[in-house]
Amino acid sequence: MLEVRGLKVAHGGVEVLHGVELSLGEGEVVGIVGPNGAGKSSLLRAICGLTRSNAGEISFEGRSLRGLAPEEIARLGIALVPEGRQIFGTLTVAENLRLAAQNNGSEPMEAVLERLPILRQRAGQRADRLSGGEQQQLAVARALLRRPRLLILDEPSLGLAPKTIDVVYGLLEELRGEGATMLLVEQNAARTIDFCQRSLVLAGGRVRASGRREELQRDPQVLRAYMGRQL
Repeated sequence: MLEVRGLKVAHGGVEVLHGVELSLGEGEVVGIVGPNGAGKSSLLRAICGLTRSNAGEISFEGRSLRGLAPEEIARLGIALVPEGRQIFGTLTVAENLRLAAQNNGSEPMEAVLERLPILRQRAGQRADRLSGGEQQQLAVARALLRRPRLLILDEPSLGLAPKTIDVVYGLLEELRGEGATMLLVEQNAARTIDFCQRSLVLAGGRVRASGRREELQRDPQVLRAYMGRQL
């Protein structure tokens, strides 16, 4: 479904991704882990058209994403849950959801509220007054309302309490069980590798290790790459 080949990205003249390779099949859940500054968010932003690449190719369902605007990529079926949630804090929960559901009718809205009943309870509340976990659920709900073919999540557990992280991952487990295709970026290497079918370890803008869950769990190089030490 998604193919990334030889991707290079630079910020301010400094290259932060050095020929990254990634593939993702339909119905697959793939994780990307690594320390701060590894290039994880730069990779996601390049896929979603928010950052231009300097070299390489990104294709989605056989179509090149080169030169497409973020809104065009979103219309192809890629939805991003961004780091830090980036909800509209001064709007209510219901207003946030209505903005995301434009042109999609009432059916997906009702399905999302059935899945996340706390958002129905908080519908009239300003989004910036939700707890961190509730805001994260709202961010995921907005993405789901786009009926994405590919759901990309950037650090969904960042800044959340352990019990709240369990709630968020409970939702992701439901989606995984329903056959959703997901690309998950996290700093929590152990949890991500355990959750995903395959994972890549990104450090210094390069893929340092990759493989299926069982392979990475018994590979000591994973921890070394995640901690940012020389392999």
